[in-house]
Amino acid sequence: MSKTIRLAAPLQYESVADGPGFRIVLWTQGCRMKCPGCHNPQTHDIHGGQEYYIEDIKLGLKGNCKHHDGITLSGGDPFLQPLECYEIAEYAKYTLGLDIWAYCGQTYEQLMEDPDKRKLLEICDYLVDGPFILEQADKRLQFRGSANQRIINVQETLSQGEIVLYDNGR
Repeated sequence: MSKTIRLAAPLQYESVADGPGFRIVLWTQGCRMKCPGCHNPQTHDIHGGQEYYIEDIKLGLKGNCKHHDGITLSGGDPFLQPLECYEIAEYAKYTLGLDIWAYCGQTYEQLMEDPDKRKLLEICDYLVDGPFILEQADKRLQFRGSANQRIINVQETLSQGEIVLYDNGR
């Protein structure tokens, strides 16, 4: 039987706001954080959205990734479906050569405590972590909604053993 993943919408093939470059976004369904002011409240219900076959998602990526820089796992919370997202991210990274960004209301440190979430985290290139806090919202921030959120260079963080933040090429 083919594995499925619950998504809020089909793949979005043209994003420039969810990480650097031209990106494909996987909008996962379900989020327990339910941050006040979230710009995707329709993704909170874990029973909402629709089931998609992971193999169909991979085919969609393969057929539409020629001019893309990466894939972004967002939602909802992709870490509520870590093994399903891992399978897609692994394919996107190692077969298609795309970089992987993920968004999560939990922190890097919290994600590292769960083996399945850690597996997904470890394949990511960058993580935008922490809850959206309405009182700290700032539209001038790049790739994040509130000042408390960090953009973590996951691979450098794993290599150095301490949090390394995204430097935007500087």
